[in-house]
Amino acid sequence: MATSPLAAPLAWDLVAESYTADIMPLFERFAAEALRLAAVAAGAPIVDVAAGPGTLALLAARAGHPVTAIDFSPQMVARLEARVAAAGLPGVTALVGDGMALPLPSGAFAGGFSMFGLMFFPDRARGFAELARVLAPGARAVVSSWLPLDRAPVLAAALAALAEVDPPPPGMAAHIPPLVEAAACRAEMEAAGFTDVAAHEVTAVATAPSIDAMWAMYERSSAPFALSRMRHGARWSEITAAVGERLRARFGAGPIESPMPAWLTVGTRG
Repeated sequence: MATSPLAAPLAWDLVAESYTADIMPLFERFAAEALRLAAVAAGAPIVDVAAGPGTLALLAARAGHPVTAIDFSPQMVARLEARVAAAGLPGVTALVGDGMALPLPSGAFAGGFSMFGLMFFPDRARGFAELARVLAPGARAVVSSWLPLDRAPVLAAALAALAEVDPPPPGMAAHIPPLVEAAACRAEMEAAGFTDVAAHEVTAVATAPSIDAMWAMYERSSAPFALSRMRHGARWSEITAAVGERLRARFGAGPIESPMPAWLTVGTRG
């Protein structure tokens, strides 16, 4: 089976800076709800797997939790460390590492999270198993993933327009998106030994003054678009103009809202 390009660090290194500026504030909605659902005891340690620039890690640290945050993208970890330093937050340990082979002791954490990260692992079963391994018995984990793409029509239209003018490389289409159904979310978490598993639907809404502004955000902050831009170099200006034309034809030129519904799947480590 082909591995998704999104399962390699390069895709996320490319967007680390813009992702931090554009996407992280929006994703705080999901991170705050994940922390609420996990209900980790005050001051107890948590682990954030595929932590990106620290969307959840910083919220948890501000709430008083010691946080171990790990990501396979060196650039994402660098952004996380810079944000922790700027905020003067103690108790955050940031590591570059593999979420399918966590360099962490078993049973060490009172809560575990993977926000839109584990969903892209080449071997999700190993990812879920490793998350379970590092949690103490009775600890909760929260893993997020997207609903079917047709529930996010603006993003779906942008991806479709890009596919028309720049067909995706082998493997990309087959891996976007995984874990889109609640039953699959529950089944994969339960297979790792989690109990009392439930999938909660949560929606954040991205806004922009125009479809052009929304597309510009996707270009600089979304890994699939960044990979396409890297492949095409100077030709990207032609491609992005064609995509923008298609999006304006569908959505017009005025302000735009883009709903982004996700599953937050919660389970208890047995």
